[in-house]
Amino acid sequence: MPKLIVVLSGHICTGKTTLALGLEKQHGFHNFATREFLRRREQTLESERGAMQDYGELLDQKTAGAWVRDDLAKQIESFPDDALIVLDSIRAKCQIDRLRESYRSIVVHVHLDCSKPILEKRYSKRKKAKKFKEFATLEEALKNKTEAAVPDLKNEADLCIRTDYSNASDVLIQAVYGMEVRTRENLPNVDVIVGGQYGSEGKGQIAAYLAREYQLLVRVGGPNAGHKVFEDIAPYTFHQLPSGTRCSNASLLIGPGAAIRLEVLLREIEQCGVTSDRLTIDPGAIIINGEDIRWELKKIRGTISSTAQGTGHAMIRRIERRNGTQFARDVPVLKPFTQRSALDVLEEARSKNHRVMLEGTQGTGLSIYHGEYPYVTSRDTTAAGCLSECGMSPRSVRKVIMVCRTYPIRVQSPRGGTSGPMGDNAALTLAEVARRSGVRLQELRRTERTSTTNRRRRIAEFNWELLRRASFLNEPTDIALTFADYLDVNNRKARRFDQLTPETLLFIGEAERVARAPISLVCVGFNHRAVLDRRSW
Repeated sequence: MPKLIVVLSGHICTGKTTLALGLEKQHGFHNFATREFLRRREQTLESERGAMQDYGELLDQKTAGAWVRDDLAKQIESFPDDALIVLDSIRAKCQIDRLRESYRSIVVHVHLDCSKPILEKRYSKRKKAKKFKEFATLEEALKNKTEAAVPDLKNEADLCIRTDYSNASDVLIQAVYGMEVRTRENLPNVDVIVGGQYGSEGKGQIAAYLAREYQLLVRVGGPNAGHKVFEDIAPYTFHQLPSGTRCSNASLLIGPGAAIRLEVLLREIEQCGVTSDRLTIDPGAIIINGEDIRWELKKIRGTISSTAQGTGHAMIRRIERRNGTQFARDVPVLKPFTQRSALDVLEEARSKNHRVMLEGTQGTGLSIYHGEYPYVTSRDTTAAGCLSECGMSPRSVRKVIMVCRTYPIRVQSPRGGTSGPMGDNAALTLAEVARRSGVRLQELRRTERTSTTNRRRRIAEFNWELLRRASFLNEPTDIALTFADYLDVNNRKARRFDQLTPETLLFIGEAERVARAPISLVCVGFNHRAVLDRRSW
């Protein structure tokens, strides 16, 4: 049985067919017309309103209106349980009564109403444009007894919409949100992935691992963050597209708060074989230009070790409302990808109960508001900040997965400057991490380089104060712990949670108590079996 059957009623020219088409095209409804039911029953029936009115009345008399229900039932008997149906339209109370007898609570009756003078104007235009033979005037069409009684159906309707001065979009919005309780479960459908430290926590690997469970992948931030994903031949690093792009068939979205470095984005689109049918870029995402990059290279790379990708300066231009600021909508090559807004895509996903993964970039400790200024990035990197950048409500959130590594890192400090403090914890050498873990030093030196600028990283002891603060700011439902092999290289052999070393299990227990959230995912390496999954969802 379908999830919902929307039944339309209303006089000729009130906008029933336009509404049905809107529900079909924008909200995935299957559209059925009673006019076609009549034609299937009587193939010799003339394509003329009077003949159809008469035949419909005859069927109502013979079946007490059950013919509409019976014909619809034949069409939808094999439809899945989540199917959405719109029926255009009913003309008599007996027809809706038979539908409610069989389908009860899944039937929503929407009646369209309009003043007669406006209907007459619409009818005169429709008469000229339609191949379907109409009466000479609306008045003649309304002489039919059943048609004349159609306005009375508004007394039976669950929702009545006046269409006198509303365009098609307005009517569609009123209909969808008027029957909102019925058309969607209104359950949270968004899972957010955020970094709990200073970035480079391994968010890309976690996002790629989970990506197949979602219908829409969303990325925010800019090209100053690189998310590395394991692949058999060589890892792939994403700077603009979501990290699950190459390992899932999900739709992709770049939000309006993103900053785009055009050559980087186009390269990823080409390398990943992404088409405009799959990827939407919000028209309002800002484009980074040469001035942005040059400014950051000159002003902040040598003082705070910025990646100097131009993201921060682009945001300055946006805030200053500078003339000539270019957005995604202004770039001809991006036109196929900017036909819809992020809001449109996200609303559609919500209406279809599609699961959405929102992939944040960098880490909570780099938040421009909550990090240690000025050693921060140019955006709020918390879950709330990520939601704002793409246009999602906190009420849409189902899960917040905060990714933390066993030894936090920051990029190497520039000569004469610093990339920022790492708390009160002492800095470590890679040699010390190698000694503790058993991981070869040469491997650590290869691994601990930044994804965007290929610079060495600073590494330190796990920062429990940072975990506490990040947990308070993000309220994670789950923690993903990465680089568990840095606690002990033997963890790489683990294929189940209980195979982790005793010291690792003790560390996990302590982290869960401080974060007040379960560690549901554990990364023990960088390969296709490296994620240990103990989720209950």
